[in-house]
Amino acid sequence: MTIPMKKFLAAVLILTAVSSTAQNVLQNSQIHGDFQTDFQIYQQDSLIGAPDVPEKLLSNGYLNLIFSSGNFSAGLRYENYQNVMQGFDPRYQGSGIPYRFAEYRAKDFEITAGNYYEQFGTGLILRSYEERSLGIDNSLDGIRIKFKPYNGVYLKGIIGQQRFFFDKGPGIVRGLDAEINLNELLPKLSSSKWKYTFGGSFVSKYQEDRDPLFKLPENVGAMSGRGIIAKGNWLFSTEYAYKINDPSAINNYIYKPGEALVASLSYSQKGLGVIVSAKRIDNMNFRSDRSATGNVLSINYLPALTKMHAYSLSAFYPYASQPNGEMAYQGQINYKIKKDTKLGGHYGTDVAINYSRATSIEMQQVNDTTAIMQRGTLGYKSNFFVFGDELYFEDFNIEISHKFSKKIKGIFTYAYISYNSDVIEGHTDGMFYSHIGIADLTWKITPTKAIRLEMQHLLTAQDEGNWGLAMLEYSIAPKWFFAITDNYNYGNTDSERRIHYYNVGFGFNKNSSRISFSYGKQREGIVCVGGVCRNVPASNGLLVSITSSF
Repeated sequence: MTIPMKKFLAAVLILTAVSSTAQNVLQNSQIHGDFQTDFQIYQQDSLIGAPDVPEKLLSNGYLNLIFSSGNFSAGLRYENYQNVMQGFDPRYQGSGIPYRFAEYRAKDFEITAGNYYEQFGTGLILRSYEERSLGIDNSLDGIRIKFKPYNGVYLKGIIGQQRFFFDKGPGIVRGLDAEINLNELLPKLSSSKWKYTFGGSFVSKYQEDRDPLFKLPENVGAMSGRGIIAKGNWLFSTEYAYKINDPSAINNYIYKPGEALVASLSYSQKGLGVIVSAKRIDNMNFRSDRSATGNVLSINYLPALTKMHAYSLSAFYPYASQPNGEMAYQGQINYKIKKDTKLGGHYGTDVAINYSRATSIEMQQVNDTTAIMQRGTLGYKSNFFVFGDELYFEDFNIEISHKFSKKIKGIFTYAYISYNSDVIEGHTDGMFYSHIGIADLTWKITPTKAIRLEMQHLLTAQDEGNWGLAMLEYSIAPKWFFAITDNYNYGNTDSERRIHYYNVGFGFNKNSSRISFSYGKQREGIVCVGGVCRNVPASNGLLVSITSSF
């Protein structure tokens, strides 16, 4: 067949234009991402309770790829669990692409289709996020729209289903959020020393009722209001949330509404910082599947008002937020003792004092037998401002950081922690009381070489008794580090369980890539981040971690 010359020239011109446009797009585009794989070779160790792992080697890994060009971006994440490492939910087993999205951003408008993470306010009624160390990923799969109709006015709308390992949860989550910055909105306040930000949110979830006994609400709504007021060195923030009745496996299918309040006041100036916070949580478990338990399908986030300890023994007994009810408060003072004083020394001394306490809420049981037979029970009623009688957690700690010379510096910590294992872990061992002392010394031998020594001690008459930990680390910046650790349970009442948990490791960095190896024993315990926790089983073996970004 003969193609007329005019059509042929037109086709050539169109292809040339498309090719030129594609080249321009590619020239103004970029692809970036990151990669991580962790794998562990396991050895059975009956003495510490490390189980026999049939596969011997387990692995978790992921690859993020993001393409961006102008106002458009798209990406995906491939994940591989073959099989899931010990301590993570085995329902992650397998591989696939559970996260992918396309996004367009204009000056005052943004739309996302696919997976996304979002938070309204402090998260009391909505927070979708990923915390890889805990195995948490409750991303939403749907549509998100952000819009700024006026300067200082910010609107969000979301709809979607939550990630459930390599599937989706049964519920549909919908939400609206509005935030107003009065200093941006009103010209008269633009130069004011007072700063005002207010916001409000509404979130609902839909899940079909198939319960043969109770009539369960299929649409459950939650609403919240928040505000931030600041002037000079002072800042006050607060948020209140209310959720209608939401019977679930977590609250034993009661019909009581839920509510939460968090508030904080802070003051800061050069050399001094003070913050006090308080919260009340009452029946605020909120999930897109009413039958879910553990760390899956949570719509909201309930922060823990406790210090996140970075050292092993002070983090032995971390606190997990209690959605069915808790009252808590926390205060912290950071103070810098001036240089060239008796206490401050030549370089000055930093002191941080922290105290936190969490208790039950006051509960009065409701005797509503008729309601139980007809529909369900409210469970209890509670006075909003009354603390309960049961202590959940208490932590007093002080940390002193001091530089002795240009080459030697130290961090010294003392903590006293009361820990209710019955409530936090669901055990029947009662309260644990512990004193922890830590000394962390660093000697900078040369600008690139340093030795760090950690000495830790935990003293307790409960649980497994006293522990002592020593760690020696040698680093050659920016590429190498080597470390050896011994965590010794010398105070165990069972002499056969006075075990040394030895661990040796080293790592290598090059540009944006890192590989690390560690070999040894890991005690059984729990790991928490921001009041959300997971159990970590005992293990013995080789752990390898590889990360890279591009």
